[in-house]
Amino acid sequence: MGFVKVVKNKAYFKRYQVKFRRRREGKTDYYARKRLVIQDKNKYNTPKYRMIVHVTNRDIICQIAYARIEGDMIVCAAYAHELPKYGVKVGLTNYAAGRWRDLGPARMCSEESAPRVG
Repeated sequence: MGFVKVVKNKAYFKRYQVKFRRRREGKTDYYARKRLVIQDKNKYNTPKYRMIVHVTNRDIICQIAYARIEGDMIVCAAYAHELPKYGVKVGLTNYAAGRWRDLGPARMCSEESAPRVG
């Protein structure tokens, strides 16, 4: 039998760089995230907005966000537990409630950014 080189010695572990925490946990695919949030270079510092939908057991959360170096900034959010204000009493986590929640943040953001008259 020939000489077997020890690969993982003290120098290996001394220079070893761990991956990002969310990468190690398997929560974030940074390659996909980069393609998702990076805006075209010819758009000159305009944020690229995206809709984030979280479906929990009791609620649906829709958020409109854009990426910054410090972290994602949430522009506005809408929750399915707000639907009873609009007359929907049951089924706050089904498909129809999700479609209603899609309209919520869009309506809120358009109201906030619309110029006020009077």
